[in-house]
Amino acid sequence: MRAVRVTRAVRRTCLGLAGVLVAASGCGLTSGSPMVDDVEPGSIGQGKPLEGADLTVTSKEFTEQLILGAIMGIAFQAAGAEVLDRTGIQGSIGAREAVKSGDADGMYEYTGTAWITYLGNSEPITDPRKQWEAVRDADAKNGVTWLPPSTLNNTYALAMNQSNFRKYRTKTLSDVAALAKSDPSAVTLCVESEFANRADGLPGMEKAYGMSIPAGNVTQMDTGIIYTQVAKGTCTYGEVFTTDGRIKSMNLEVMADDKKFFPNYNVAPEINTKALKKYPAIAEVLDPITKKLNNSVARDLNAKVDVDGEDPHQVALDWMKEEGFVKDG
Repeated sequence: MRAVRVTRAVRRTCLGLAGVLVAASGCGLTSGSPMVDDVEPGSIGQGKPLEGADLTVTSKEFTEQLILGAIMGIAFQAAGAEVLDRTGIQGSIGAREAVKSGDADGMYEYTGTAWITYLGNSEPITDPRKQWEAVRDADAKNGVTWLPPSTLNNTYALAMNQSNFRKYRTKTLSDVAALAKSDPSAVTLCVESEFANRADGLPGMEKAYGMSIPAGNVTQMDTGIIYTQVAKGTCTYGEVFTTDGRIKSMNLEVMADDKKFFPNYNVAPEINTKALKKYPAIAEVLDPITKKLNNSVARDLNAKVDVDGEDPHQVALDWMKEEGFVKDG
């Protein structure tokens, strides 16, 4: 995703500089509170293989990350561990450094963010499995182990409201490109300024799909406004993130990236290698949960927080119980 991934991570998780300062000073890494959920093993944690373990979970501070951090912590508790909650660290780098240094034992992280932001690569890998494998292999020397990924992929997309979907019937970005050729005035876009100017955003998408969208058809605005404007139909298409809860709450239709242009940001457990060697059961506890995570699940859970105003930890706990992963103690 070239250099944009750094800025996208920064935008989504506040200032990357703040994350650096967090990592450097320890602020946010030395605080935390015990997770005290009264849970027992359901389909995971049978026999409590983490009995006697003291584990610390972390996350970045945006909604999806807070939910995923809670999910990991609840799973560890059900498997018998005592868990310290250090979720909500500001900035991508702070949470990452916590796992890398051993100040935290694990978190759910994004493969694309690791590949570009942490490991310093400029070109994403288009195949999601190969992207994860490359991150896994490269990060092994950093004392970080990546467990198998989910299909949850929080990347860019274009979306439209149902009225425009019925009118134009586009389902893929190739369909959008065809519409832009046959009826140029029909394709209007609401996008962030970053997306409008980055090689892995609008310019790259146009090149990959053979689109030519007049500058007058593109309106730049803040992220939150994009969703409301697309829902109203002010723009035919809007730039969205694929796991955002507002996609569901506003009943938006997401265009498939049929040429796989946008980078992969699949969620996977990122675990401190020393912790995993000490408590290898971490892998078997998390694997069934990770397999269940996908974009639909993420949208549902994110919407409960961002749209309905529920607490991220409670949303995570409710989902873990609904799926049968854990049960009340």
